[in-house]
Amino acid sequence: MDLGTTILIVMLVLLVLGFPMMVPLTMASVVAFTFYMPIDPKILIQQMVTGISPVALIAVPMFIFAADIVTKGHTANRLIDLAMTFVGHVRGGLAVTTALGCTMFGAVSGSTQATVVAMGGPLRPKMLKAGYKDSFAMALIINASDIAFLIPPSIGMIVFGVVGKVSIGELFLAGIGPGILILLMFSAYCIYYAKKNNIPTIPRMGWAERGKAVINAGPAIMFPVLIVGGIYLGWVSPTEVAAVSVVYAIILEVMIFKSVKWSELLEIARSTGLITAVVFILVGAGTTFSFVISFAQIPQHVIGALGLEGANSYLILAAICIAFFIGCMFVDPIVVILVLTPIFMPLVRDAGLDPVLVGTLVTLQVAIGSATPPFGCDIFTAIAIFRRPYYEVIRGTPPFIFMLLLAAVILVLVPQIALFLPTMAFR
Repeated sequence: MDLGTTILIVMLVLLVLGFPMMVPLTMASVVAFTFYMPIDPKILIQQMVTGISPVALIAVPMFIFAADIVTKGHTANRLIDLAMTFVGHVRGGLAVTTALGCTMFGAVSGSTQATVVAMGGPLRPKMLKAGYKDSFAMALIINASDIAFLIPPSIGMIVFGVVGKVSIGELFLAGIGPGILILLMFSAYCIYYAKKNNIPTIPRMGWAERGKAVINAGPAIMFPVLIVGGIYLGWVSPTEVAAVSVVYAIILEVMIFKSVKWSELLEIARSTGLITAVVFILVGAGTTFSFVISFAQIPQHVIGALGLEGANSYLILAAICIAFFIGCMFVDPIVVILVLTPIFMPLVRDAGLDPVLVGTLVTLQVAIGSATPPFGCDIFTAIAIFRRPYYEVIRGTPPFIFMLLLAAVILVLVPQIALFLPTMAFR
């Protein structure tokens, strides 16, 4: 058997046996180095270390730590109250509040799963009480949480930036436009759904109540302002802003909101350490695997088999979107980025495509796949949080998945939605 077939069989067998993804990635590389590659096996370890060496990856544990702190604190409830006071009175206002709340919390946490946890707990019971179907409520929370993967800070964008050698600062800014577009599409659908199902409204809040909500949520709103503003104005790099986000999260939850005790930070840090270890092991294993497939010239074979050599930009972007979308329906998003990015990036550069646009599309497809059956990771987070069976959780997702895919098509046709801010700031 050739190298490509062998590593595919090794990975499939280990996955079927139930091993976590880091094991198939590593063992496929070990088999390749042992039996197929005339290279010193020490290179395998060097590649793993090289994979986790980029300075930009320092941002990953810090953003995770900041997200863990605000998830445990009061930030989510204050953002929900703020959104509710301004849009709660319109038809479908509670659903719009859910979409808006997920977007705002995503700009604080950068994690889809943290957003599902933080927003799903308080908002799902309110939506059920207001008359929304449970399938709609769960689907909205799961898919609106996808916006967290686009709005900075985004761990997916950091990993793509490192693997694809693309500016993380530009990627962060590029995710804002598509995130707002998806929010508007979801909000319009929520209003339509509420009118169709005759969901009752709540009384309009007065300006005094709105002012109080703004004051209460003001410190939380400053979180994304610091991140986006700092990068846009060139004051801080994405890595530096990650450090700032940790300090601000501690100030916010420990000193201002007083929702987290100093003694609890150690336990939160332990949780962050475990998650970071998993992420970094995946990155190291993925880097080694990328070296193997590059050595075997698998990217060239894949591109040739798909007929993408010399294809127009729309066909290339469509192939990239489909590959990442399908991949994340079955495998962890970070693994998909690590494996597929080295395959497509040479083609992207040869075709003269903007790598920031491609990174934004990849991040969007990864987010969509994470909430899409059969194995999207956000689905299983929702099952654990809402304690509902698999079918009930996914039943209401098709309209939202359609809108997310439509957003990807719009982004391909109108790339300035993503590129406007990076162009203003960096080009």
